Amino acid sequence: MLSEIERERANPTLSVTYRIARAFGLSLQDLIESADSASSIQVTRAKDRAQIFRSDSQCQIRTLSPLNLEKDVEFYELRLPAGGALNSQAHVDGTREFLTLEEGIVSLQSGNFNESLSKGDSATYRADVVHSIVNTGKIEAVLFLVVNYR
Repeated sequence: MLSEIERERANPTLSVTYRIARAFGLSLQDLIESADSASSIQVTRAKDRAQIFRSDSQCQIRTLSPLNLEKDVEFYELRLPAGGALNSQAHVDGTREFLTLEEGIVSLQSGNFNESLSKGDSATYRADVVHSIVNTGKIEAVLFLVVNYR
């Protein structure tokens, strides 16, 4: 049957597909996802307005990761004007953020801890507590932010 399917001479039923997945130690979802991801590339276009998560006088957040990964791993470009800030409430328990500063100077607060970051610095911190990023410099701060929900 596998040979017939590979040569596109047969279409497996759901039951046969399920048995094939089990034979390889996979769930049906794993089998379908691996087949889909092996033949596709997901592109996030720079001009796609749907990827703008937030844009106001305090900050602009653009989603760089595919939207279907939301609440798993999220990747953002963050722009803070001089004096701008991103103030966040606590995320779910175990959430961590990873931040790299491309341009500018920012103050990072996570719970009761504070750090100053300059161009090229990276930090990781708890995001399951109140946290904030404040541009303390005179130019726009450009950051890359990864949110990892455990």
